Amino acid sequence: MAKGKDARVRVILECTSCVRKSVTKESRGISRYITQKNQHNRPSRLELRKFCSYCYKHTIHGEIKK
Repeated sequence: MAKGKDARVRVILECTSCVRKSVTKESRGISRYITQKNQHNRPSRLELRKFCSYCYKHTIHGEIKK
């Protein structure tokens, strides 16, 4: 039997408090996580509270485009 289109997709979560437009030598970087979500159950953008190693605290990480 053939399956339909897979509902689970891979998404990238990025820290919303330490996002920088241009990464320079002084800036250490941007915290990112990779996870999965079900498109049928959560059609909107995903936001999770994760630990940011650059801010040294728990912050909101939002889904970004690939």
